[in-house]
This record gives sequence, structure tokens and C-alpha cells, in this order.
Amino acid sequence: MSEYDDTLYKELVEHQQDMLVKFSPEGRLLFVNTAYCDLVGKTKEELAGSVFMPATDQRYSEVMATQMTKLFRPPFACQVEQWISSPQRPRCISWSARSITDGKGGVTAIVATGRDITRLRREHRAIRKRDEELMLLLESGTQMYFTHTPDHALRYVSPRIRAILGGTSRSGKRLWTDYLTDNPLNARGLERTLKAISSGRREPPYRLEFYGRNATKIWVEVNEIPVVKNKKTVAIAGYLIDVTEKKKVEEGLIEAEILLKGYGSQKKGGGETAGEAVRGPFSALKSIFSSEKTDEEEDIPLDIPANLR
Repeated sequence: MSEYDDTLYKELVEHQQDMLVKFSPEGRLLFVNTAYCDLVGKTKEELAGSVFMPATDQRYSEVMATQMTKLFRPPFACQVEQWISSPQRPRCISWSARSITDGKGGVTAIVATGRDITRLRREHRAIRKRDEELMLLLESGTQMYFTHTPDHALRYVSPRIRAILGGTSRSGKRLWTDYLTDNPLNARGLERTLKAISSGRREPPYRLEFYGRNATKIWVEVNEIPVVKNKKTVAIAGYLIDVTEKKKVEEGLIEAEILLKGYGSQKKGGGETAGEAVRGPFSALKSIFSSEKTDEEEDIPLDIPANLR
């Protein structure tokens, strides 16, 4: 090799930002470039013969050891990440390593290139933290969010929906329609979804009855909007509100209204005046739950505050 070639290789190795190292199969450094020396704050003389990756955090050591075993069998290459201490505070280095073999499967040395990805890792960590905070905010309200494709395949389901339905993809159900009961009212909701998909316009909220955990039935109110790209609906996004208890109350009020109407009709038929027949729900209910006392019954005192008597 000519002197020109030696100079060229030296410039390529010493004047790049990536770190270059060579170490023995036992992990002892045989060569380091200037970028690696600058990172760890030591000279080449100080690093010569020292253990490569000595500052790895304990929680990463087992993962790194597992990955580096690939250097001693085909394909004799691996990629690992390492957090190390440096004068510039802890840095995360992504290493790409490959073994030098003797042609018979024996490893004589290992060369590796490293790139500082600290900023990228911290950005990912910040994004993950924001995502967790956003998810906490979303999951703390009454709304439970979801998205599905125009053919009803689930894309995203919030953890709370998974909890009340008893799982989604893991249960073998891929379409949100798989959870619908045979209640005839569900057909109306499905019609609104299909209309939103075809028109690309938002439909009013509607209710559906789903099968939940242990075959329980759950009523939800659905608020959704089509996601349109290039004048075509590509997804449906929205949220659910559990209205099961509200539905029970509404059904109870309807039954009470029917009962009160029937009671009023009976009173009118019995010769009661119109003014007495329309005394109001409270008076009617009071009459329903009161009756003439028998000789065997006793008066039960009611602890009613004086201001309500």
C-alpha cells in the first residue's frame, strides 16, 4: 500500500463523526479513532488494551451480551445500543459490529462503528411521555375512543373499550360489528354508519347494544365522524359513552309513566273528579303505595323534617 493510500485511509478514519473501534474476542480494545476518544474523554494510549463497553448500565448488560453472541456464529454481525458515561453527560451509542474470521469459523477480532443517537432517544422518550399523558387525559373522561375502516375492521380501540368488551383482536373478533347483539335497534345505528361512509358527512349520535364481558349487554352512545381523503372515506373515528345505567333509568321512567296513566284512567272510571285524577305523579305514586290499614297493622312513624311536612 502506498503512502498516499495510508494517508487517505487515516483521513477517512480520523476525520469522521462516527466512532470506529477494533477489539479482541475477549473484549480488549485494539484500535480506537479520534471520535471515540473525544466521546469518552481519554487518549488512545489510555484506552489501548482496556475493556470495550465497560460503562454499560447493568439493566442493558444481559441484552447486549445476548446480542453480541451473534458475533461468534453466522452471520458474525450484530447491532446493539449502549449508554456510556462521557464528559458530555451520558450518551446513547448505536453500534454496528462485525467479526473478522480466520476463514474456518474462528473469530480473530471484531470491528464496530458507533453513532451517537442520544438526541433521538431523548426525543422518543419525550414523545412517549406526551403520548402517555395524552392517553391519561383521554381515558379519564367519559368518552372511549375508537377508529375503524370503512369495512368495519377495528384499527384503534381505547383500553377502556377493551375492558368492557372483554378484549378485541385477542378474542378473535376483528370487526366492531362482531360485538353487536341481535337487538333490532342496532340496525338503525349500522345504517347511520353506512350513510356516513358513503356520504363522507357526519351523522347524528346513535345508540348500540353490545355484548360485553361474560355475555352481559351494554348500551353505548356512538359519536363518530368520517375521515375523508381525496373525496373518499378512509376511516371512521369517534368515541363511545356507556349509557347502560341511563338506559335502565329511561326504561323505568317509561314504565312508570304507563303505570301512572293507567292508574289515572282507573280513577276517572271510578267516579273521581277530573281535578283529583290529575293531581300529579307524586300524589299518584303516594296513593298507589298507600292503602287502608287493617286492625292488625300499626302506624309506622316517619322521620320527616318539620320543614318538609
